[in-house]
Amino acid sequence: MDMRRAHLTISGIVQGVFFRSTTRHQAMGLGLGGWVKNRRDGKVEIVVEGEGQRIANFIQWCHEGPPGARVDHVDLSWEEYAGEFSNFSVKYSDTW
Repeated sequence: MDMRRAHLTISGIVQGVFFRSTTRHQAMGLGLGGWVKNRRDGKVEIVVEGEGQRIANFIQWCHEGPPGARVDHVDLSWEEYAGEFSNFSVKYSDTW
């Protein structure tokens, strides 16, 4: 199986529009693991792991986001698959 890990930073109107909870719902529906959190700079950050095609579907969704969001840019980088997640969670920033 083609397992992958992606690190995304989403910018636009992405905070205060249920982006994190909807992201969690999307990822769990696709059977992906990882986390999502709001950043101090107004962006949303995501680390996600799972099967390659499911990751591709998830990334495609991230370009749209939930109703009420306006995604201006998705910054994507690929990382080494680590298999460290058993679920997908919302992280609350420890840097604020």
